[in-house]
Amino acid sequence: MKISIYGAGCKKCNELYDNTHKAVSELGVKCEIEKVTEMEKIMDAGIMLTPAFGIDGDIKFSNKVPGVEELKGIIGT
Repeated sequence: MKISIYGAGCKKCNELYDNTHKAVSELGVKCEIEKVTEMEKIMDAGIMLTPAFGIDGDIKFSNKVPGVEELKGIIGT
């Protein structure tokens, strides 16, 4: 599994990245977590608002920062 956090590095993007790490750790899931900060790559993924979150190239949401528990539900499915 590869989780991508899309954003330029703003406070919300960093919060989503941190929450994702916590959720993955609590679930015990082995995966790669990457930050995508290049605007060209963000736009190529079809993302208009950041932060955004994707699993294996499938964008799950954008323009919000879910808490750890909500992320666990998204990652675990």
